[in-house]
Amino acid sequence: MDAMEDIKGRLNIEDVIARYVTLKRTGRNFKGLSPFGNEKTPSFVVSPEKQIWHDFSSGKGGNMFSFVMEMEGLDFRGALELLARQAGVDLSQYRNEQSGARGQEKERIYAALELATKFYQVHFSKTKSALEYILKKRQFSKQTALLFRIGYAPEGDKALLTFMKSKGFSENELKAAGLVSSRYSGFSDMFRGRIMIPLADAQGRIIGFTSRLLVDNPNAPKYINTPQTAVYDKSRHVFGLHLAKEAIRVNKYVVVVEGNLDVIASNQAGVKQVVASAGTAMTEMHLKALGRFTKDIRLAFDQDGAGIAATERAIPIAGRADVSLSIIDIPGGKDPDELINTKGGPEIWAKSIESHKYALDWLIEQYQKRLDLTSAPGKRQFSDVLLKVVRTLEDSVEQDHYMNKIAGIIGVSVEALKTKLQQTVSDTRPVVLKKPAVPLAKIDLVLAERIKSQNQLLAIALVNAGLRPILDKLLIDMFPEERGQKLLAFIRKHPEIDIKKQKSLLASDNGEYVDILVLLYEELYQDLEVIELRYEAARLQVRLIENYVKIKKVPLAAAMREGDSDKSSALLMQVKELDKLLRTYKENINDESQSQAN
Repeated sequence: MDAMEDIKGRLNIEDVIARYVTLKRTGRNFKGLSPFGNEKTPSFVVSPEKQIWHDFSSGKGGNMFSFVMEMEGLDFRGALELLARQAGVDLSQYRNEQSGARGQEKERIYAALELATKFYQVHFSKTKSALEYILKKRQFSKQTALLFRIGYAPEGDKALLTFMKSKGFSENELKAAGLVSSRYSGFSDMFRGRIMIPLADAQGRIIGFTSRLLVDNPNAPKYINTPQTAVYDKSRHVFGLHLAKEAIRVNKYVVVVEGNLDVIASNQAGVKQVVASAGTAMTEMHLKALGRFTKDIRLAFDQDGAGIAATERAIPIAGRADVSLSIIDIPGGKDPDELINTKGGPEIWAKSIESHKYALDWLIEQYQKRLDLTSAPGKRQFSDVLLKVVRTLEDSVEQDHYMNKIAGIIGVSVEALKTKLQQTVSDTRPVVLKKPAVPLAKIDLVLAERIKSQNQLLAIALVNAGLRPILDKLLIDMFPEERGQKLLAFIRKHPEIDIKKQKSLLASDNGEYVDILVLLYEELYQDLEVIELRYEAARLQVRLIENYVKIKKVPLAAAMREGDSDKSSALLMQVKELDKLLRTYKENINDESQSQAN
């Protein structure tokens, strides 16, 4: 078994796609709205049986890997690695020489980051201002600084670069690790004059850094993070997890704070089951990573607008990640770091953690404080925002509980609230976690239309051997995709092939494309009579020819506008030939359709 098959064996395609598209079962398949455009009628189909998907609106289709490539803007290797992480598949066991080289590149990045961490630690121990900031202003002990491997990046453009090159690392390796950047003057250090806090994965390997200016400068950002690299992904990384995971297992819950320094302060105060996300940007990957250790996740975010918005976003994500989400209120609205450094702060912090509130209850209380619930506009706003969250709850009993609670708070009937909930559901598009790498505006709509015609005509011809002669009058380059051209050539070479009995022969040359076409046929045409199929095939044939002629005319017309009279005359003759060709095709098709109808 290769890596792809192993991943397919562990993941269901409908589960992978449901991260991006809301799917509903319709018979053997699932359907949803296309993630590649704005549509009201579902045209996106997923077949669990065939492990493929097809989007009728754009003509796109494939397996779970091609879908992730489309949605995440990744190449195949990137999609393979992403899905391997989701499936818990170790790709190293499948490495050939080429993939082994990539693995070696990653190991070089890990080695560079580890050595850079030691370099920053040495400079930290020698820099008085950095020591004073961490040990006195932040009140961290030497043991804490060593535990979290806090460092300092010295001033100067090339301090780290020079050191790392002396240890055998190339400039390109250091750039791949996010340690240097290339400017007009060449490579220079990414971090300068900053406190360095290493970022580690769950196993403790250094994967990047968060850096803070030691001396505030209005012309420079206070914090800079390592850019995304082959080993660091902000949307997945949980700061401090390698040091907190044992305490999480023992205490059976985890606290998530906003800042890395909050984690360090809490750990020093004895509350070690604390980690941080990147600000308030909690993702499903964060929650699933934590969910492997505990289902009890408690957020300690700021109680401002951003914190409330983060909670609203996190509640439905928590449902998908199958974790229980609650909120910690910090007295005085302080950061954990700030609270812990006050008199009696560690004890107050520990008590605050124990008095957590279920996320949706907390959210309801926050909006009760902020809105005038004696007024009609206040009641409308209150129900608007909370119903959007309630409708995402997976459990019907829990949803019913909160419907009754909200109705009681604003003094309306549960029936009125349920009516509004149904309107909210029907008016709301499915939540797409991430738009495709190529926005709809940049998709070639003409090409998409040609691909649709190609796929639909080939689907009909593939399943119905008696209709294959309709392909004879088409030129190979009238089909816009290579896979369509290859299948056309194959059908012409094997005009009698039976797809039901000889599918393996088809699949060996055309892969999953055949499965996509069969799925398309089942969705669009399997209930049509033969005569209806003939008309549909003839219509698609004409459309392919018309589009082909239009495309051929475009460069001819442009050349005519720019050329001289003699050249224009010759080009005009070519245009007339194309028009004649189109008329001939249409006449032949009409004649054939008439004879078939009779």
